[in-house]
Amino acid sequence: MGKIILHLDRVMVERKMSLNELSEKVGVSNVNLSKLKNNKVTAIRFSTLEAICDALHCQPGDLMEYREDEQG
Repeated sequence: MGKIILHLDRVMVERKMSLNELSEKVGVSNVNLSKLKNNKVTAIRFSTLEAICDALHCQPGDLMEYREDEQG
């Protein structure tokens, strides 16, 4: 089984947005955004994803990637 990899850190760098600034725009705590940024979550609410996409002017596919399990 594969897994979803989050690229929030990369998109934030591309948009030159800090964690504090994103937190203020999205209304999600720095702690929770940090967990997202570091791939330490197992789920994300659509409302949070929508707010992040709105703040970063991106699509969900810019933030996420599906990677197949490397075991055959």
